[in-house]
Amino acid sequence: MSELPRTRFGGTPGPRNTATPDHTASSTTPGRMGSTTPGRGGPGTPSRAGSTTPSRTPGGGGTTPGRGPLKSNIKQRSVLRTPGTPSNSDTPGRGTPRRTPSRRPAESLVFKEEVQKHNVHTLVFRSLKRTHDLFLYDQWAALPTPDDLKASRKSYKRQSEYASVKDMDAPVIAKKENVPKTPGNELVEVTTPKNSSTGEKISNALANANPNNNNKMITLASRRAALPKPQWHAPWKLMRVISGHLGWVRCVDVDHTNDWFVTGSADRTIKIWDLGSGTLKLSLTGHISTVRGVAVSDRHPYLFSCGEDKQVKCWDLEQNKVIRHYHGHLSAVYSLSIHPTLDVLCSVGRDSTCRVWDMRTKSCIHTLTGHTNTVSSVLTQATEPQIITASHDTTMRLWDIVAGKTRATLTNHKKSIRSVVLHPSQYTFASASADNIKQWKCPGGEFIQNLSGHNAILNTLALNQDGVLVSGADNGTIHFWDWKTGYNFQRVQSQVQPGSLDSEAGIFAMKFDKSGSRLITCETDKTIKIYKEDDTALEEPINWKPDLLRKKY
Repeated sequence: MSELPRTRFGGTPGPRNTATPDHTASSTTPGRMGSTTPGRGGPGTPSRAGSTTPSRTPGGGGTTPGRGPLKSNIKQRSVLRTPGTPSNSDTPGRGTPRRTPSRRPAESLVFKEEVQKHNVHTLVFRSLKRTHDLFLYDQWAALPTPDDLKASRKSYKRQSEYASVKDMDAPVIAKKENVPKTPGNELVEVTTPKNSSTGEKISNALANANPNNNNKMITLASRRAALPKPQWHAPWKLMRVISGHLGWVRCVDVDHTNDWFVTGSADRTIKIWDLGSGTLKLSLTGHISTVRGVAVSDRHPYLFSCGEDKQVKCWDLEQNKVIRHYHGHLSAVYSLSIHPTLDVLCSVGRDSTCRVWDMRTKSCIHTLTGHTNTVSSVLTQATEPQIITASHDTTMRLWDIVAGKTRATLTNHKKSIRSVVLHPSQYTFASASADNIKQWKCPGGEFIQNLSGHNAILNTLALNQDGVLVSGADNGTIHFWDWKTGYNFQRVQSQVQPGSLDSEAGIFAMKFDKSGSRLITCETDKTIKIYKEDDTALEEPINWKPDLLRKKY
């Protein structure tokens, strides 16, 4: 027989085993770690690693012949082990067998739990003891009250609740058996001698009244006493009707000498009237559209006018002609105001801007922007804020004339604002809208109060030195108010001139003369009406009930 080829590790392969291997019998099979067995390598063939180790097939002996035991190995691995089944560590396998930790008896666990409960129990009781020792003092007990504190409490309560009646005739505390017991008079047992009738009535009323209600009554009485009472003003009546314009009369202003006044109309003319007699003195033409604003200067012989033709004109009243034009507005100009101390003119209009002009150089100093709709009215004053504008966007703005920026924006109104007016002596002003009239305080624009009741579209406001505020509406109604309290003491319905429609009873502009005794109104029926106080009126008691719950906005 020829010599067989040598194996990789130097051995000679033996004859193939053609017999069916016995899976249960122990045989010598080379494992992966290499053991000496008659297999492919023949007897004496070393394994790959050259060491003798048991195979990883679990079972008896640890060695199986050939490849046959692989299926049984897989079957053995797929079997689920139960707690009673021995693990791989109990049989010869790979490596050193693993040691299963021994279970502790149940008695030791129970013992440990008991010890743990005992420890927590002890700690809880120790904590309770410490807490008890710490808060041994009863903190809910009332502190001892000194006698002087009790006396001060009584005096304060006596002063706050019975201040209005404690200084009357000296009351005598009645005996308990003489005063009938009722559910409301346990705390108030006061009576007076029989010779004091007034004190007796008040004391009995207090004795029979409920103390809670009594406190409320005294509080309301004190609040009413704190509110100012309205001053009596004589009623106003129509004095004169002046006709002459051929269109709606839209604006008016009075000269500082109080001799004449000027009006502008939709007939594109400016007319100057004598205040005493109501006769026409002069007519000025030059505008090509409705004249919406006029202003007479107190320091110059100038008259300023503006209109819907986008023009602002300066008239020289000595020559009765236009000497300056101020160009810059992009739409109709609705109102004018002359600064009382500076040579500055302010104009506002439908382009949502307020333009500040230098009278002499005709240059635009500032263009104050910020409003989002038509600016309907403008005011100027010598103190801050020097410029106040009102707009149809329901806001008012207080401007810094130096920086050309907004100082404050007042957003209390809910409807468009068409007019603002300054108080001649106080540091306040008022604004008119369709919702109500509001009073404000300068310089920050703090809200003072509402004047409600004139339910119409208010076009104009006027105010004199006596505190009479007048509001004119689109429907021809004129309301007279007391500035201090907001009391509406008179209402007048304007009468249209013969030949006019009732719908032409609108009030566009109003102005008091310099004395405050004449009120000039410009109306839709193309007339100018002058009102004055009724000299024959007698002072009457005022039936006025203050509104205790005033709105704060």
